[in-house]
Amino acid sequence: MVIVTLLLLCLVLPAYYYNSFTYESTIIVTNCNVSRQTPGKITPRVDQEATRKQKYDPKSLDIHVKQDPCSGRYIYMHDLPPRFNQNLLKNCHTLVKWYNFCPYVKNDGLGPRINKNSWYHTDQFMLSVIFHNRMKQYECLTRNSSLALAIYAPFYPGLEIRRYLWSEVNSSVKDAEALDFVVWLKKRHEWNRMFGKDHFFVAGRINWDFKRTSDSNDGWGSKLLNLPEVKNMTVLTIESSPYESNEFAIPYPTYFHPWNMSEVLEWQKIVRRATKKRAYLFSFAGASRPNQKQSIRGELISQCKDALNNRCNLVNCMPNNYQCNSPTHIIEMFMKSVFCLQPSGDSYTRRSTFDSILAGCIPVFFHPGSAYIQYLWHLPKNYTKYSVFIPEDGVKNGTVRVQELLSQISEEEVSSMRKEVIRLIPRILYAQKKLDMVEDAFDVAVRKILKRIEDARRLIQEGTEPSNNSSGNLSREYFSEGKLKEWSSFF
Repeated sequence: MVIVTLLLLCLVLPAYYYNSFTYESTIIVTNCNVSRQTPGKITPRVDQEATRKQKYDPKSLDIHVKQDPCSGRYIYMHDLPPRFNQNLLKNCHTLVKWYNFCPYVKNDGLGPRINKNSWYHTDQFMLSVIFHNRMKQYECLTRNSSLALAIYAPFYPGLEIRRYLWSEVNSSVKDAEALDFVVWLKKRHEWNRMFGKDHFFVAGRINWDFKRTSDSNDGWGSKLLNLPEVKNMTVLTIESSPYESNEFAIPYPTYFHPWNMSEVLEWQKIVRRATKKRAYLFSFAGASRPNQKQSIRGELISQCKDALNNRCNLVNCMPNNYQCNSPTHIIEMFMKSVFCLQPSGDSYTRRSTFDSILAGCIPVFFHPGSAYIQYLWHLPKNYTKYSVFIPEDGVKNGTVRVQELLSQISEEEVSSMRKEVIRLIPRILYAQKKLDMVEDAFDVAVRKILKRIEDARRLIQEGTEPSNNSSGNLSREYFSEGKLKEWSSFF
């Protein structure tokens, strides 16, 4: 009966399926010839062996597997209700009470065009909009959230809270959109993958504008960044807290938004040629802070006015001084200066820092919170390569004369720092399209976000993920303990 069954199979199946078997004792069918064989290895015919080698020998196969260039880089973008983003732009007249803000939402958030060479009058708080429009062009954007490593939520909280920062409104009004934002996210199935640890958004203002702790109506800003769900997310701000593990500062928008790398290279050439025209040792553009006892701005303005041989260029940003609001004037001023003073103002950081880098002017900081523990993804770890640090205590007590100190820096050191500043220009820009050859500020931020989320996913899988509040932010890993201890006295 078995033999009959095997013969019937030969009529249906190709004979080569029965060419070679090794059993302890079995009936062998080879090319439909039936025989009984004792234990041992059955050797195929010579012609069959040659066919097998030709078919299965790996060396004889020419297979090219094309790797997915977006593997590990896919990002899914939530389709948020328009009240969280686009409606804010449509109702731009409600964002600022004392002047018309609508021109600054033009050109995808870049603001009014200054000239045809990619220069715009960009508002410093439009980063959420600028980032969103670059993300729409991201080469690894996917509509399949299951493929995505990271989830982007295009919320504009900086514009949303701007309507209420100087208004007497109930705290519930200030928090309404932040709470709705979280509720909306938690209803999405993407949230349940990692409960927000793979989500990120761009706040667009300094973190203090979203850190209200009380429910009193006179409290500043919203409590967005204090919400437990948001603590799980990665938040990009223009100024972050050194003590939060999920907040990361990225550069303020500048006035230059190139379309391609050739525009960047041409601008870098212009900045290099301006070296011979830097008639001023240092410059300062800003206003004093008479109501802030710790501010050194008033002293710096006095020192600038008293500088010998007209070595300081000052733009005192008093009310109604149009020069402070003129991008062309500010950039030209910085291009004529070797050093640009960047003291703290209403907060530690300044947009002026990035304007000075754009102009090839070496920034001078007086507080580590102004740059060194902020822009860890975009600026060099060795801050002496691109800047000068003068502790503000010396300026306060009158023991430090800025002109005297800066004059002691050798020409070789100045040249080296300026080269580094010019090299940094692409990394602090938000280009309108992806640049060839180099990363801009958007590219750097996206790469770092993906790495952070990838690490979080790995730690979750290993069961070794730290709590949100146990590790502090990257500055603890980025700088030595000695340097952090030295700087801790500033906070």
